[in-house]
Amino acid sequence: MQGPEDQADEAFTHERLLEAVENQLAANQPPAAQATLNKLTLVGYSREDSLDLMAQVLAWSIGLMLDQDSGFDMPAYEQALRNLPELPASLE
Repeated sequence: MQGPEDQADEAFTHERLLEAVENQLAANQPPAAQATLNKLTLVGYSREDSLDLMAQVLAWSIGLMLDQDSGFDMPAYEQALRNLPELPASLE
């Protein structure tokens, strides 16, 4: 069971992930970010829900990088974005 401190940490992390996704959209880097947002809103997801899904994919990609002690795999990240709303198998 999570305590208030854990929940606060998760909320902070989620906010930073959302901020990173917003920065990607503003810079149009990677282009898959804007394409994904457009696709998700077109099929009925709210902007907020779309950004939440995209933040989950970013967290997954960062987790892979840390687990594998490797660089950020941009092609895998972009592919995972394109696959939304289907989340990577390890997130389901």
